[in-house]
Amino acid sequence: MQRPSLVTGNVVPLHTPPLAVYDPTQPPSQRHAALLGGLPETLQAMVTGGITQRACFDEAGSFTELRETWFPPKVVEPADANAAAMALATIEHEILAPVDPGWLLARLLALFAHCPPRSNPLDPAVERMVASDWAEDLGEYPQWAVDQAVRIWRRTKKWRPTIMEMRALCDEAVATEWTLAERLRQIAAVKPGGTGREGGRDVRALAGRAIRSM
Repeated sequence: MQRPSLVTGNVVPLHTPPLAVYDPTQPPSQRHAALLGGLPETLQAMVTGGITQRACFDEAGSFTELRETWFPPKVVEPADANAAAMALATIEHEILAPVDPGWLLARLLALFAHCPPRSNPLDPAVERMVASDWAEDLGEYPQWAVDQAVRIWRRTKKWRPTIMEMRALCDEAVATEWTLAERLRQIAAVKPGGTGREGGRDVRALAGRAIRSM
């Protein structure tokens, strides 16, 4: 996965050929497909495989949801681990890079201007301090995620959000990217254990044990 260069807007070309364009304004399924398309086939198989599903029920015994758990491969080739580390660096530095504090503060002040407070208006000095708290608590998210969260709130709610509500929207916005990044991080951290893939056995280790038993 080659390091992308930022182009107009939020669109990030991942690699060519074939062209896989990442655009955070697209639905999560399309963003996921674009990110996967920028990975080598071996990594694509790793991040999409190793998934188990478990049904969850409430106290009354009624089905609530189907939860998926992903497990990293037991064995990863050094080349694949290196490719995973490079892909992770690209996603973290280009797609999930934290928002600029100045932009974030201005964006929040604009949102506050649109939405009236739920209580009596604050003194301007206190208002700026509150906005600074918001900037600190939302500073870990990329700009496009904050922008998406602000847009959703502005179009669907009347009053100002709480920090917790805005963080929930940001978490939802970056769920696809964070999930892939975490899987790549775990793949990159797997220590080389042999020449086989997941579930494979190290031929050299087997040969060594066979020689010692002779």
